[in-house]
Amino acid sequence: MGGDLKTKFLEVYSVLKSELLTDPAFEFTPDSREWVDRMLDYNVPGGKLNRGLSVIDSYKLLKGQELDDDEIFLSSALGWCIEWLQAYFLVLDDIMDGSHTRRGQPCWFRVPKVGMIAVNDGILLRNHIPRILKKHFRQKPYYVDLLDLFNEVEFQTACGQMIDLITTLVGEKDLSKYSLPIHRRIVQYKTAYYSFYLPVACALLMAGEDLEKHNNVKDVLIEMGTYFQVQDDYLDCFGAPEVIGKIGTDIEDFKCSWLVVKALELSNEAQKKFLHENYGKEDPASVAKVKELYNTLKLEDVFAEYESKSYEKLINSIEAHPSPAVQAVLKSFLGKIYKRQK
Repeated sequence: MGGDLKTKFLEVYSVLKSELLTDPAFEFTPDSREWVDRMLDYNVPGGKLNRGLSVIDSYKLLKGQELDDDEIFLSSALGWCIEWLQAYFLVLDDIMDGSHTRRGQPCWFRVPKVGMIAVNDGILLRNHIPRILKKHFRQKPYYVDLLDLFNEVEFQTACGQMIDLITTLVGEKDLSKYSLPIHRRIVQYKTAYYSFYLPVACALLMAGEDLEKHNNVKDVLIEMGTYFQVQDDYLDCFGAPEVIGKIGTDIEDFKCSWLVVKALELSNEAQKKFLHENYGKEDPASVAKVKELYNTLKLEDVFAEYESKSYEKLINSIEAHPSPAVQAVLKSFLGKIYKRQK
């Protein structure tokens, strides 16, 4: 396999896709095969691929040496399973949120002739994961652990999505429901498990490790995922759109963002009332007023302090880990996200 890691990774996508399009469990018609082909290309490989690529990185660090072609293929296949999981969540998420664009193009369900067929496409994406695992990992001693891991993380993510949806019920815009513990739980379950823990857990299983013995690793990664999401919330408001590649809409969308939770915590009664009146409105003047309040409350400084404290806490937890290889994996994750601009 030639080229850099991302090129190799994309080559594995093509292999997995062609296997799925000739899956013996279903007799494809030319139309259905073309549909799935287009649906996969539209939804799976379009993102930054960080989650998938980090399986390969992590496995390499755990092994402590260069990987052979077979190991690159297998760790890439697991990486793609995470990207498939992500695609499944996003396709359905966009329908629930009534979103318009995703990764710079219309959401899949907004594409002409797709519409609500996208719901079934989401189900298909989710079902491709065990097909890939069965084809390539059936004979591995950790096969059952892999299936178990993907099932558990999917369940946690769906539960996180549920807390998010019932907390931000449209028509019941009630800011008093928002607090740091609620924000933390949403983030932990909705994002941190599948984005941070899952890639490392896949690499640990490939390296022959028992996940039960690595609960401390899980805790550090969940903490990191929480920090990552707080950064995301911060950048949505304070990041430069030309750098982050999108225009933030958390304020308009009445999101349970770390910023609004912090603002509620730091506000006096008058400021709280002001937030209740202006948060979650489409009107640009209301959005500007909320941002003005964020500046008055010096949320940029509050975030900077949160960032340095989190970093220090994470480094200390990582350095307490007995295995240098595991430390290297965790530090490589932290290095990718600390003080990121997008």
